[in-house]
Amino acid sequence: MPQFDFGHVFWSQIAWLAVTFVVLYFGVVRLTLPKLGTVMDAREASISGDLAAAKAARDSAGAVDEAYHAEMNRSREAARSAIAEAKAAAAKSTEAKLAEAGVKADAALTAAETRIAKAVAKAEAEIADAAASSAQAIVAKLTGTEPKLDAAKASVAARI
Repeated sequence: MPQFDFGHVFWSQIAWLAVTFVVLYFGVVRLTLPKLGTVMDAREASISGDLAAAKAARDSAGAVDEAYHAEMNRSREAARSAIAEAKAAAAKSTEAKLAEAGVKADAALTAAETRIAKAVAKAEAEIADAAASSAQAIVAKLTGTEPKLDAAKASVAARI
């Protein structure tokens, strides 16, 4: 077999190998690698630009987020102070209404106590008059002489 006859073919195969290697090497290195390099450079530039844009967007989002949280905190504090003011105003209003109601209740209590005192005094006077009349009638029945009404009233008042 001629392909195994290394004595005659070896140097020619080495020569063809060298020629093929040189052609392929220069074909790949000179023609393909520059095109591949420009594609890789463009891709790296695109990726770097995208990364820079993403970093800028992240920084911008962080600033917007901080501003948002700061505004939310200010709004919460404003709401808390408004609620505290409303509670204070409601407490003052309630205290004023309670004070007014207390004054009205005290006035009504005083008026009721006055009416009760008058009714008690009137009842005591009527009881004293009835007791004096009864005493006068009893004395008249027992002794046969009718005492004066003023004397009976004085006697009843002394006993009460």
